[in-house]
Amino acid sequence: MSRLYSFLRSSFYLGLVLVAATAAAESKRPNVLLIAADDLGYGELGSYGGKEIPTPNIDALAAGGVRFTQGYVTAPYCAPSRAALLTGRYQTRFGHEGNPTGALNADPRIGLPVTERTLADRLRGAGYATGLVGKWHLGGTVPFHPQRRGFDEFFGFLHEGHYFVPPPWQGVTTWLRKVALPDGGKGRWVSPDGRVIWTTHMGNKEPDYNADNPIVRDSQPVQETANLTDAFTREACDFIRRHQTQPFFLYLAYNAVHSPLQGADAYMEKFRHIPDIHRRIFAAMLANLDAGIGTVLTTLRDTGIERDTLVVFLSDNGGATRELTSSNAPLRGEKGQLYEGGIRVPFILRWPAQLPAGRVIDTPVISMDVTATALAAAGVTVEGAGQDGINLVPLLTNDKAPDRPRTFYWRAGTRAAMRQGDWKIVRDGARGRLGPWQLFNLAADIAEVTDLAAQEPERLKTLVARWEKWSATQVEPAW
Repeated sequence: MSRLYSFLRSSFYLGLVLVAATAAAESKRPNVLLIAADDLGYGELGSYGGKEIPTPNIDALAAGGVRFTQGYVTAPYCAPSRAALLTGRYQTRFGHEGNPTGALNADPRIGLPVTERTLADRLRGAGYATGLVGKWHLGGTVPFHPQRRGFDEFFGFLHEGHYFVPPPWQGVTTWLRKVALPDGGKGRWVSPDGRVIWTTHMGNKEPDYNADNPIVRDSQPVQETANLTDAFTREACDFIRRHQTQPFFLYLAYNAVHSPLQGADAYMEKFRHIPDIHRRIFAAMLANLDAGIGTVLTTLRDTGIERDTLVVFLSDNGGATRELTSSNAPLRGEKGQLYEGGIRVPFILRWPAQLPAGRVIDTPVISMDVTATALAAAGVTVEGAGQDGINLVPLLTNDKAPDRPRTFYWRAGTRAAMRQGDWKIVRDGARGRLGPWQLFNLAADIAEVTDLAAQEPERLKTLVARWEKWSATQVEPAW
């Protein structure tokens, strides 16, 4: 009897240990890896229908996780989109509606307001190691520095863009916008060695990306000789290895495929069959980006933390088609516009410990949901009613969609849009003018070809009134 009692008692305690271990494993806070591509169009990835440029690593990420067909960002260009992504709040709530470029990055008034808490702030406060590798573009002066916005570590640059290699641009083919060719004419000019192409097709010049915008480690300038896509991959892998034994948040913000277009030689050779040099350089840059992401994902696997890492991949806005050739097919519009091509983006989540693999979700979601999902996964509660995103895990694990269709709002200067259910209104204020409101049914017309405003005047009136009510509660742009 005593032996039986001892056996039963030992079994009972072993069961308690196993239950506790199982509970601890289930409640383990995930690492969060947020990967942002820059100006990548909806239609380029193989997993989103792209046929010309292989993207096996991003496609594998989608196959191992959840791919959203209707994933949105909150703005059609970089800075305001990133402001919402990192705060979980519409950037119009706090006046960050514009997109600073050039010298405006050094204006002390311009940046993500210091009153706003970032995802990095909140996760660091919960014990996470936090790092940013890549592009910041949320303020180029001291108060807005990433290390003052929740990031323990920073490697990258502060402004809207950067050349991928230092001058004289060895090992790449470079495509530059110009207002005139060397002979004063228009069109394209190719240097004798074929390494540099000038184009006047955009009618403007390539911005001075590198001016007062060094690559820095934390706050100290460094001499980086590697292609930035490769350098950011290297730094991300190093961060993961160093922090693999603790929960971490890594924001990996590649500047590919943003201009200036610079294609590395190895990838240019891979796409030598593409006759248009413009498109060939873009293809080289996207393939380089995909390879880098593959290396980062391999590092997660090799360190044994892949299962417990929530990986998010998205683009910061739609593709800049005329500038880069970045395709948004089958959507209308491009970067800078509020048609679907400017704001619907590739949007993928993978978390092997919690989320099913290979799912495709058609429910509309928005980038602010990334913050809400990451915080919920980390067990961080946000006080107050300031968050505009929702936790996506119930949708992804239990098919628990929101009780009613969500309403998404956009305001970008004179441009405006709103989506409610399948209906969307758009006001395309080109060149600062207020254009007429248009009405589309996205379920029947994903390409926004047929304006139904004249056929559905009452519906249009109701939707416009709702947008105006929302807009009146937002803050006017601070600059």
